[in-house]
Amino acid sequence: MTLDQLNTEIISCCKCPRLVEWREEVARVKRKAYKDQAYWGKPVPGFGDPQARVLVVGLAPGAHGSNRTGRQFTGDASGGFLFPALHRAGFANQAEAESRSDDLVLKDMYITASGRCAPPDNKPSQAELNNCQPYLEREIEIIKPKVIVALGRVAFERVLRIYNRKSPKLAPYAHLPWRAVPGSAGVVNQKPPPAFSHGAVYELMTDHWLLASYHPSQQNTLTGKLTVKMFDAIWKKVKEHIDEVT
Repeated sequence: MTLDQLNTEIISCCKCPRLVEWREEVARVKRKAYKDQAYWGKPVPGFGDPQARVLVVGLAPGAHGSNRTGRQFTGDASGGFLFPALHRAGFANQAEAESRSDDLVLKDMYITASGRCAPPDNKPSQAELNNCQPYLEREIEIIKPKVIVALGRVAFERVLRIYNRKSPKLAPYAHLPWRAVPGSAGVVNQKPPPAFSHGAVYELMTDHWLLASYHPSQQNTLTGKLTVKMFDAIWKKVKEHIDEVT
């Protein structure tokens, strides 16, 4: 399966009745500021460089962001924090991301999410995330990234579930094939299962790395939980790791 074939399957997905109803209602009612725009109102596929060594995994589309524009992190405040950081790090050709028709190009990076439909209150259920998990697993199989950046705890845990399944000789979750990297914040000498911590780094398989970051939501950026300096440090660390495994 190619990424184009997978994305076609994702866009046509109707596995979760609650999410189907919500995403379509939002697209029909619209926010006043976007009343003259056509909303996407469907599951949002991943996008970026198909040859990427870096895979970025978020939570789920925003009701009036990706659910409106049809592209991950595009047209909302989270993307307004993410893409300038990617531009500074050299992964994006520009700092703005407003629509699928803009000139944004990602280099060596593919961006996706744990859930593909906008959920009410930004909270997909575990069952809904389980329905979406095979899509993320297939993206990993197709792209074969060297570094995965999990934006938020949900994405972090979803990636761990997938890598646990990739190691059939291992017992569930508590015995994931990981090791902590000396000097990484909050992970030195830690026993499994690995805990989510901003800046934490784990080697899931040989030369396959997982980096954890706070999600660039306004809940984190406006409160100072995630600062520009902290976020830039994540992408610097990503570049260091892909350079090591090249």
